[in-house]
Amino acid sequence: MQTARDKIRELRALHDDGLLSLQEFDRRKNAILDAEYAPPGGSAAPVALPQRQGTELGLMGGQEIGPQNRRYRLERLIGMGGMGQVWLATDLATHAELGHSDQVALKILPPQLTQSATHAKLLIEEATQARKLAHENIVRVYEWAQDPATSSYFIIMEYLEGQDLDAYLAEQGQLTLEAVLKLLSPVGEALQYAWDKHKLVHRDLKPGNVFLTQRGEIKLLDFGIASRARSAGSSLGLQTPNAGTAGYRAPESGTHQRQPAPRLDVYAVAVMIYQLLEGRMPFDDMRPADFHPSPPRGLNERQWKVLQDGFAYLQERRPASVNELLAALGRAAGPTEAELAAQAEQAAREREAREQQRKKEQAAQAEQARVDEEKRKAMVAELAARRQAEAQAAAVEKQRLEQQRRALEAKQRAEAEAAAQARKQVLREQLLARREADAKKAREEREEQQRKAAQLKAEVAYRQEQERHRKQQAERHAAELAVLTANAPVADASGVLRDRFLDGSGNGPDLVLIPTGRFQMGSHEHEQATAIKAGAQKNWLERELPQRWVGIEHSFALGRYPVTVAQWRRFVKDTGWESQSDTDWRAPGFAQTDEHPVVGVSWMDAQLYLRWLSEKTGHLYRLPTEAEWEYACRAGTKTAFSFGDTISTEQANYDGHYTYNGGQRGAYVQGTSKVGAYQPNPWGLFDMHGNVWEWTQDVVHDNYVGAPVDGSAWEEGGDPVRRVLRGGSWLYNPRYLRSAVRNGFSAVLANDIVGFRVARKLA
Repeated sequence: MQTARDKIRELRALHDDGLLSLQEFDRRKNAILDAEYAPPGGSAAPVALPQRQGTELGLMGGQEIGPQNRRYRLERLIGMGGMGQVWLATDLATHAELGHSDQVALKILPPQLTQSATHAKLLIEEATQARKLAHENIVRVYEWAQDPATSSYFIIMEYLEGQDLDAYLAEQGQLTLEAVLKLLSPVGEALQYAWDKHKLVHRDLKPGNVFLTQRGEIKLLDFGIASRARSAGSSLGLQTPNAGTAGYRAPESGTHQRQPAPRLDVYAVAVMIYQLLEGRMPFDDMRPADFHPSPPRGLNERQWKVLQDGFAYLQERRPASVNELLAALGRAAGPTEAELAAQAEQAAREREAREQQRKKEQAAQAEQARVDEEKRKAMVAELAARRQAEAQAAAVEKQRLEQQRRALEAKQRAEAEAAAQARKQVLREQLLARREADAKKAREEREEQQRKAAQLKAEVAYRQEQERHRKQQAERHAAELAVLTANAPVADASGVLRDRFLDGSGNGPDLVLIPTGRFQMGSHEHEQATAIKAGAQKNWLERELPQRWVGIEHSFALGRYPVTVAQWRRFVKDTGWESQSDTDWRAPGFAQTDEHPVVGVSWMDAQLYLRWLSEKTGHLYRLPTEAEWEYACRAGTKTAFSFGDTISTEQANYDGHYTYNGGQRGAYVQGTSKVGAYQPNPWGLFDMHGNVWEWTQDVVHDNYVGAPVDGSAWEEGGDPVRRVLRGGSWLYNPRYLRSAVRNGFSAVLANDIVGFRVARKLA
């Protein structure tokens, strides 16, 4: 139940942010105090506060807000404070740009804070920065949007169940230092990550912005956004002179200073530690420089000195980061003198025990060495006796073999003399037979030479005739081939086709020839079941149905990579094209080189590029149809990805915090990667999965009912203001990278996750 103190604190935050007049604040505060401290059975009548079903912004449960293509239904109000209202909402949008579940938290900012375009831009920049904070202890910010009905800006965030540190303190009472350090250690890690990776400071740390989930996780809320909103409110004339919350903001907060430093957050965390230990604030927001609060319970002198340095009036005295403050508090605990004496005595006993063990081991080693030496001497004596016996046996065997050798030599001499006599007789007989054979062989050789000469003459004549016929055939085949291929595109040795510009100033994008064929477009039942296990929504998967056979009746060429920054820069230089989007293709918010895919390009911008490229090359370039894109992506496969039924961050660029179908977690690049950085699909096409969503020619339809089956573009019916996107992107989790996934986006809008690749008609 909310206490009177919490209610008055909430009213004061509304008053500080200019959402509640001073008179209305006093009237409501008095009513809360009267109700809290009225004597039991007294005659004081309760003050009736005005009741209405909505909220300060006129919102109520069941109401839908957001732009036409990004609607959310408000379910219930779960928080209200200086930044406006926080609602539990259901995502009703039909796109998947955010990669989150259907239950989200909406932080709705009052129109007073964003009525100026400059202030609205500042808040949008803060939300965009917060979207990049991917840390387990920072609440995930997905996107921002504006409701056209109320003109209110709102931020879409991860929905959490649990309570903030304010509620936890009211429920648990004063905490021990060990419990405080355990609660705030994740906060220190989150703040260190934001500073190291993005040079961001929270600037509004307080117990209300530290959230404890039901699963025991610690999440940091409102990273920099509340501070920006208060600064914007101050410039609008609202009563918010400083960034941050009264009591937790550092003395230098709100002054004209350089880039905010982590010592702002160190001050607020030191105040929170005092509050969690003592159950009250150490001082109010108007503290003088020489004011020193009394020490809280449970701290020794060294720890109290560390905590005082944490909320020191001069920022130079504070630790450089929250992690350093928490580590210093832990180190300052230290052991007592009695504990140190006990530790020394225990160490002496352990050293004595180790020395005795060492002496025992040395004695055992000496005894073992003596036994080993005796064994060695016995083995040497045994070996000498064995060698002497072997030498005697060898001498006897040598004498026996010598006798056998002499007897064998005498027998061989006798047999050799007899064989010599027989051989002389055979040689005489063979000499007579050889003379007759030689005469016969001479006659046969003369006849064979005559026959071969005649055969050679015939063969020479035959080969000459065959060579003449072969030349005639080759000349006729070359002529036919020249006619057949006169107008056909020719790829190089690696299978890549490049069209030269007609003026000789360069080449078009690398192309891969795609043959005709048939394939099953969409996803089958088993793939849909696996996608649901990975978090896909059923109404999203219905877009991929019904699965059906599609024939690609005409071969075409498709871009080997998405269009790169360098290729787009050449188009901009030639045409003077200027972007109408908030996303700058030169600086989209992450590092890019000429070899990265261009982003910040709408569907209409892509059409201008294709028209220019067709004029430069003399060939017809266009966007691929949705059927052609999926046919080329699958490259003859039937699995969820062209690599198989799962995928890893070694194969594509996506948010590696998420997995699909038993895959492993991997890296999260937080931006595009160079084209060709990952392996191609079986047809030599790169980045068909991940990196950037890619425009196709087709308009958006809810499913495939009535779709063409010949591979042509489906531009009748549907939603003509939106065009189909394929392939997933670096911001998305892997279930959106499947070959069958369909997405849609406004044809006139652009952002940092969408690019395109070209297709070329073949003659």
